[in-house]
Amino acid sequence: MARSKAKRKAHVVEKEEKSDVDIKNVPPSRLSDEPPPKKVRWTNKQRVLIFASRGITYRDRHLMQNLQSLLPHSRKESKMEKKDSLFVINEICEMKNCNKSIYFENKKKEDLYMWVSNVPRGPSAKFLVQNVHTMEELKLTGNCLKGSRPLLSFDKNFDKVPHFSLLKELLVQVFGTPYHHPKSQPFTDHVFTFSILDNRIWFRNYQIMEEDGSLVEIGPRFVLNPIKIFEGSFGGPVLYSNPKYISPNVHRAMLKKMSSGRYKDRAEHKEFTRNRKPEKSYNLDPLDEIFTTIPPEEAKGIAKKTFFRRKKS
Repeated sequence: MARSKAKRKAHVVEKEEKSDVDIKNVPPSRLSDEPPPKKVRWTNKQRVLIFASRGITYRDRHLMQNLQSLLPHSRKESKMEKKDSLFVINEICEMKNCNKSIYFENKKKEDLYMWVSNVPRGPSAKFLVQNVHTMEELKLTGNCLKGSRPLLSFDKNFDKVPHFSLLKELLVQVFGTPYHHPKSQPFTDHVFTFSILDNRIWFRNYQIMEEDGSLVEIGPRFVLNPIKIFEGSFGGPVLYSNPKYISPNVHRAMLKKMSSGRYKDRAEHKEFTRNRKPEKSYNLDPLDEIFTTIPPEEAKGIAKKTFFRRKKS
């Protein structure tokens, strides 16, 4: 009996000690301003280098900054000189410890091109960026938490064509925020949508308002017109070339030619109306003006000498 009582007491003491240890291991209360604890389960270590070339416009720079703020796994870099080769970007990504890259290239202060590449082995894709509208420009009512992980929504047409399937996988790896990334937040409050229309990729960013799926647009907006897909990173064999792509220079030349054609038609119409008019509208007889008289008050020049008035006495 004495031994059983001693065992019971020892068991109760062990339980009390374990409960005290558990209470000591409970983390203290944390304020909302404090940074979240570091996550150790970060396995998908994707890093995207987003930068541009020199000579980009203010709108292009704002678009680049919008993408940098929306992608917490992105890194920045100073502008690159235009004279440098694109293969230099692979070395820059290696120094920055990045395995993906988004590079904006501007030409003639008008045309914006975007390179999306998997560094260093590829593939890479070159797009013409059209219809750019930044978040500062749109001033939409949508909003999302900075650093939150987005949902990626793709059109069903991406799975019907092989080159769009390849672009889908590339966009998933670039725009998808890795799970447990140190700079990401454990929330999902917005969605990136990629839609195919008119052989182009339309990008939109929406806020998830309620659980029923109501959406409000945040921005930015832009359209990606695919030009070529390369096997390597920023070069290599061409896997796909868009046959419907028309370069901006050719498009501007066509518009200029159309405007010159309109001017030519207008000039020809003026010449035709000028030639159609007769030199004399009616065949007039010069003798009809013999008996036309001019009142003295309306006489001018030489005609005044034909009138003689008596001087008043």
